[in-house]
Amino acid sequence: MNLTVQSLLQSGVELTDAALERLLPSPDTLPHSIHRAMRHSTFAGGKRLRPILCMEAARMVSGEPGIPEGAADLGAALEMLHTYSLIHDDLPALDNDDLRRGKPTCHVLFGDAIAILAGDALQTLAFQTIASLASPPATTVAILSEVALAVGTGVGANSPLPPGMIGGQVVDIESEGKPPTAELVESIHRAKTGALITVSIVAGGLYGSQTKPSSDTITRLRTFGEKAGLAFQIVDDVLDMTQNSAQLGKTAGKDTASIKATWPAIYGIERSLHDARELIADAFAALAPFGPAANPLKSLANYLVERTH
Repeated sequence: MNLTVQSLLQSGVELTDAALERLLPSPDTLPHSIHRAMRHSTFAGGKRLRPILCMEAARMVSGEPGIPEGAADLGAALEMLHTYSLIHDDLPALDNDDLRRGKPTCHVLFGDAIAILAGDALQTLAFQTIASLASPPATTVAILSEVALAVGTGVGANSPLPPGMIGGQVVDIESEGKPPTAELVESIHRAKTGALITVSIVAGGLYGSQTKPSSDTITRLRTFGEKAGLAFQIVDDVLDMTQNSAQLGKTAGKDTASIKATWPAIYGIERSLHDARELIADAFAALAPFGPAANPLKSLANYLVERTH
């Protein structure tokens, strides 16, 4: 990892964790069980990629040298949504995983009921946090709309966007055990993982602009997010097949054991890594008009395909 990316990740983690510490109820807040469960999963580690991408997109669009004030709260809200999805994803009724980020999953420590409620509470706190942002009302509403679409199923939204995270999770569950196809794998990845990564960048851009950005700007941010998000999940699929549980911080090999629809299952590992690199090149092209201001986001995108865990 080069020093630029290391610095971006470290400062981003610090900003995000400070915001999460301030926004989440303390472990001594009643009822203790739910707040301790929320904090266990939120502070169990993780790269904080989504909030970091959000903050860097806000910085790029704002044209200022630093992260815009309040952008860390938006990033923290996105991390809450990501953590909620992981808590639910690990439940026995879904992926039935005992390990996440190298630590026991939420339901292992607190039981299924509290884990479900902890995920629900993180989701609602995320939207409360976004609604409280110090941004113009129209910007806040636009961010809320984008995020709601990204985490939902897409049904009845009258949106040109594909179904979001929950919709992708449903398709992923219902496709287990079935022969994967290229179309199925791409649709799952773009929704289940890619939607939240994409909206992190779009929401950050909206926040950084503080006024309605041009449609070209939003299109470019969305393209970057979609390409980088798909590349991220392709690499995740490869790592599941090539790394052990200690390296991953979660149970390795589950995708193969469950006959999950993954990129390497269709194309093999070498082609998968080639596709990920091509996607990142396309993502870079989308940010060309932003010039050097886009370099931090580009460095992070490179990290997504070069990481080993």
